[in-house]
Order: sequence, then C-alpha cells, then structure tokens
Amino acid sequence: MIYANDFVMHFRKDGSTMKYDLMFIGPATRDINIDYTGQVVEEIGGAVYFCTYAARSAGANVYASVKISPNDPDILDAFDLDTDHIALLPSQKTTLMRNTYFTADRERRKAECLAQSDSIPLSDIPAIDCKLYHLAGLLYGDFPLELLDGLKKRGMLSADIQGFLRHNEDGQMNFHDWKVKKEHLSDFDFLKTDAAEAEILTGTDDRRKAAQILHDWGAKEILISHNQEMLVYDGTQFYTCPVKARNLSGRTGRGDTVFGAYLAQRVQNIPIPDALLFATAAVSLKMESPGPLRASTAEVCAYRDTFFK
Repeated sequence: MIYANDFVMHFRKDGSTMKYDLMFIGPATRDINIDYTGQVVEEIGGAVYFCTYAARSAGANVYASVKISPNDPDILDAFDLDTDHIALLPSQKTTLMRNTYFTADRERRKAECLAQSDSIPLSDIPAIDCKLYHLAGLLYGDFPLELLDGLKKRGMLSADIQGFLRHNEDGQMNFHDWKVKKEHLSDFDFLKTDAAEAEILTGTDDRRKAAQILHDWGAKEILISHNQEMLVYDGTQFYTCPVKARNLSGRTGRGDTVFGAYLAQRVQNIPIPDALLFATAAVSLKMESPGPLRASTAEVCAYRDTFFK
C-alpha cells in the first residue's frame, strides 16, 4: 500500500517508467442504502470506486488515489487493485453516506452525509505519471482550487461537477451553484454533469443548450448523464446514446460508471462516438447488478454488440 507523500515510480520489465492512462482521485465511502421497501444494505461506494472499475473494464491502465481513514483499509481491498496501483490518502474520517430510495428505479432518493473526509491537497497526490487526472468528488470541499492548478501542470484534468456543487449542510445534501465556475471550468479537458447539475450551473433545463454554455465558459468536452440518454458535446457536434439497461437493480453509480468508461476510452484515443457507445453499453450492463462494473472489455463489447447494434 502507498501512502500520500510517498515518492513513487513504477517500472516496466524493460526498465522504463510506467505511464498510467488515468488517475482517479477522491473519497471512497461507506454507504447505508435503504431501498423503497425498507431493506438496508451497507456497501462501499464513492465516485472514485465506481470510476476505477469502469475504466478498467474499458481497458485503461488505472491508478486510484483514495481519501479514507487509515482505520478502514478494507475499503482499499474492495478496489481489487494491486497495491502498486492504489494509494491511501489519509483522512481523520471516512465519508459515510445514507441513501434512502423512494422508488424501485432509484431515481428518487434522499442522500445524507453522516461523516465527511478531509479536503485533498496537492501534496496528497503521489508523484506518478498519468495522462489524465480525474477529480471524482462527492461534496463541495473535497478539492481545493490549488489542487486544480497543480494537477493541470501534470497532465489533462477532468472532473465530476458534483464535487463542486453538492454541499454537506448539517448532514443534508444541498446543491448550490459554483461561484467561481467561469474562472475554473476552463481547467477541465473533460467535464461530467447530470441533467439537474447542468441546470443549476447554466439556468436551462435544455441539456444541449446547457452543454453549449458550459463549453462557452471553457470546459472542452462535456458529458451530461440522464436516466434515458447520455449526451456529449465537444464544441462542434452533439453525440447521444440511449441507455438500454434491462433492469435497474444497480442504479447507484450510474454517472460515475459511464464517465469512468468514457474517459478510459478517450485517453486511449477512441473517437467520441465509439467511446460514448462503449461507455453507455458499460453503464447499461452495470445497472443490471448492484455494485461496481465487474466485467471485462470483451464482455462489455459483447453486450454492446447485442443490445446497441
């Protein structure tokens, strides 16, 4: 296991240094999930968790930097990564969430934060060579602005906007606009929002208009997730793909899974239409089972070829 502030260099068999496709950065969580029937299930969660699995299923070479308490090492075990490919970023607390779902499709829920991990400074991030650094945040305060500035100097940067809009206010999850959005959206080579978050940022419920506005403010490639369709805009063209899950038992982690898979494809130079198709197939498959996406690239491709063509 690697801890924050350790200097790390990984080597291939030929002696050259290893370059990762992606580093996912953020807090993992212990989740208390209560479904609409009242059944309670305790699980490990967090955007960094779901993204990491999805990117591996998309064939990427992945590194995870996970903010948790050192008293919870079992959370790192759940990532199923070799210890050389994951780092524990120490926090006084591990984020603890309680999610109450009111419908069978899990589209209506109440999220409460019972404990929040510490903010992640740049000094936490291992000195590892990556093409892209993704801020897989959960709550406002997870990432200081100095982290954005520092990571931009290392490689490409992406973010889930949730980590800049969702505030923990005495345990209640409330969304507020990001006051410095126009100054910092240009930091992101890739940006993920859901439809509701896009409306908070832009003031419009039209996802295409929202994507255009976000691009005008500087975000270079935007993915807006929705329960029926995924949309990508690169400043020139819109791309869409429908979600085709046969059931919704694995709804939790939908946005993280589609974006993790999408980023993995894009950093491997897969064109947008193909990357979006693969990512939407990946999330459709994931939504059929609780937990992260535990599928090989070949299994996702088989699902894609069966249900999307």
